[in-house]
Amino acid sequence: QVRLAESGGGSVQAGGSLRLSCADSGYTYRRSRMGWFRQAPGKEREGVAAIDSDERTEYAEAVKGRFTISKDNASNTLYLQMNSLKPEDTAMYYCASDGRIPATLSPKWYTYWGQGTQVTVSS
Repeated sequence: QVRLAESGGGSVQAGGSLRLSCADSGYTYRRSRMGWFRQAPGKEREGVAAIDSDERTEYAEAVKGRFTISKDNASNTLYLQMNSLKPEDTAMYYCASDGRIPATLSPKWYTYWGQGTQVTVSS
């Protein structure tokens, strides 16, 4: 059974930083691509950043230059470093994985999902 567990969310003022982590206890073949997604109240879930086993990355335009996705294969952990946070970054953040490549920001191409971690940015 694949288990994805996010952590690192919290409340921060605009301009601050947070680092999200996602511990993945699943099989290696199921994490060919991994991504971070977010969903704000009343909005659809959207892709934030993704990375695949070939280290290709994708970023949403809204976070380019501010967020960085990375992974530690030794510990099976996915990270999202978020800098220069804005109030519009407020959302529940989810990590997801899938056994296919390439990296994509489309939620429909991910099979396994975590429970999410809340990020709140105040102005």
